[in-house]
Amino acid sequence: MTKRRLLLLCLIALAFAVFFLSGADQWLTLDSLKAEQVRFRAWLAASPWTVAGGFFLLYVAMAALSLPGAALLTLLGGALFGFGWGLVLISFASSIGATLAALIARTLAREPLERRFAAQLERINAGIRREGAFYLFTLRLIPLFPFFVINLVMGLTRMRLTTFYWVSQLGMLPGTAVYVNAGRELGQLQSLGGILSPGLLGSFVLVGLFPWLARGAVAIVKRRRLARRFARPRRFDQDLVVIGGGSAGLVASYIAAAVRARVALVERDALGGDCLNTGCVPSKALIRAARAAQDIRRAPRYGVAAGEPEVDFAAVMEHVRGAIRAIEPHDSRERYEGLGVEVVEGEARLEDPWRVRVGERLITTRHVIIASGASPRVPPLPGLEAIEALTSDNLWRLEALPGRLLVLGGGPIGCELGQSFACLGSRVTLVEMGEQLLPREDAEVAAEVARQLDEEGIELRLGCRALRVVEVDGGGHALEVDDGEATALLPFDRLLVAVGRQANVEGLGLEALGVETRPDGTLAVDGTLQSVLPNVWACGDVAGPYQLTHAGAHQAWHATVNALFGEFKRFRISYRALPAVTFTDPEVARVGLNEREAMAQGVPFEVTRYSLAELDRAIADGQRAGFVKVLTVPGKDRLLGATLVGPGAGEMLAEFTLAMTRGIGLNKLLGTVHPYPTRSEAVKATAGVWKNAHKPERLLRGLSRYFAWRRGDARRGD
Repeated sequence: MTKRRLLLLCLIALAFAVFFLSGADQWLTLDSLKAEQVRFRAWLAASPWTVAGGFFLLYVAMAALSLPGAALLTLLGGALFGFGWGLVLISFASSIGATLAALIARTLAREPLERRFAAQLERINAGIRREGAFYLFTLRLIPLFPFFVINLVMGLTRMRLTTFYWVSQLGMLPGTAVYVNAGRELGQLQSLGGILSPGLLGSFVLVGLFPWLARGAVAIVKRRRLARRFARPRRFDQDLVVIGGGSAGLVASYIAAAVRARVALVERDALGGDCLNTGCVPSKALIRAARAAQDIRRAPRYGVAAGEPEVDFAAVMEHVRGAIRAIEPHDSRERYEGLGVEVVEGEARLEDPWRVRVGERLITTRHVIIASGASPRVPPLPGLEAIEALTSDNLWRLEALPGRLLVLGGGPIGCELGQSFACLGSRVTLVEMGEQLLPREDAEVAAEVARQLDEEGIELRLGCRALRVVEVDGGGHALEVDDGEATALLPFDRLLVAVGRQANVEGLGLEALGVETRPDGTLAVDGTLQSVLPNVWACGDVAGPYQLTHAGAHQAWHATVNALFGEFKRFRISYRALPAVTFTDPEVARVGLNEREAMAQGVPFEVTRYSLAELDRAIADGQRAGFVKVLTVPGKDRLLGATLVGPGAGEMLAEFTLAMTRGIGLNKLLGTVHPYPTRSEAVKATAGVWKNAHKPERLLRGLSRYFAWRRGDARRGD
């Protein structure tokens, strides 16, 4: 800590000590102020400038040091100086003091915090640059909000102090006026509750409504600013244009059409997007075929011998394509046009916030929802351009089963597809740069999946960094990797790149309009999914942070409703109870927080664990691997998150998801009848483990004595 910071900290500590040791905190009460009111008036009459100046400096000092008593000083100012002069003195004193408090916080803590939390603070500062003045103004308008917290927190951001000052000056003015007006009646007040007289209560109601009025005014200003920059159409062809016909775009179009809005859906390729054509549907069809082969290998453990399965890879891929064809009508052009959606084929580009060009056609629209999805990320790996790398997009064009498949990436896609090809007969090597598979999951979850993959013959290379693709003798290729100790060559016939996905933002014209992206490439939107342009929204993979089909659908509802009805009511999206499943064997299913996330966020939690080896159905099925792990609020049955590992984990997760969504605790899950024998009983059993750990021991001891007395036992219980 620098000498300047240390000196400032000592001065603040000294000021606090003087304030409390002198009894000033006891003096700043309503009774004390009322008792001294006559003396104050006499002082003011004798030396008005001295009293006013002293009051002003005292108020500035208390606000700067975040000392308690500012509200009562405001009342006193109204009582002493009247409404006009009281408002002027207190308005300027509070704003100057707040700015000094922000400066103190900035001097003491901003630099060390920025060093430690650079990435998090950069996102906050990006929001401050865009909307900081409005956010601060809104917070200042609520007089009962703890202003000293705003001073300290805003001081840690990169907001300019001049901006902080003038916004505070304006934003605190209505609340200050209410308190100064209350101070005028100080002599009639018997308690602080008297502030809530009918007249003053009406003032507080108006102040409480002011943020919404201000938000509406700011929205109008934004629209007018946009209108000055771009020529706003006098009329619109559509209420909504949705760019992208994947899961998020389809849901957005469906909702808009359902409420009778005029909507156009623009898709450059095939409706259904990645989920139908290259993602969820084909991958799950492949996983089912792979598990059928693996079931045959495992049949002898049940007394059934079938030998090594013969895999017809061409037939497997036909099964995959058949699944796509069967689901395709659900996402077809005919269906959506029948719902009232205009489906437009082609590349969409925003010429301005209200005009979308598709080929030669120009569509005017009140709102735009960008749901352009994401594409597989291909790393800039030297030598990769010399081969045809497989991704989750082009994998489905394979005609022959690779003899040696190397999978680069140990996330959900890499694990699912790598295991599937291994079960179908490929020799699979999986390379992951991190120290565990499934980096977002707890270590014990990843270990359970790794154990099964290893048992199925997959070579796992964890903690390995891919260096380059090189040619080897005989015309083949290998991946050179570094595990931190030595390099190695891993030969392959085909290389599958599964290192994540990147948002499709290129070619939409967003950069020219000032629509920003986050560091991960997704579009920067707020909690209502609105971009920096008030009529441009985003949902699905392009918006992040979860690239899941059901997450995109969840976002699509919010984006569409907020776009069409945001003038009246907006809904902020919550991911608290968002489920996710990795369809490996064993399956990994999760909702809410896991231990890794709870510890990173500093959320206190309690863990309850239940092993599926104890579940009757798992024993009967001969599939006893896996567990259920639940995080709850310490001492309570309220769920913070649940993780399940084992066969059917994705199906069992639904009950925990419902519980978190509807606020159902473990006690009620325990009291729910579950059919026997099913895997869903694991949910009830987990709740039972929690209940057993929270037995009311004192009550049970009392019951033991009661029953002993009823039996006539002389010992009267244990």
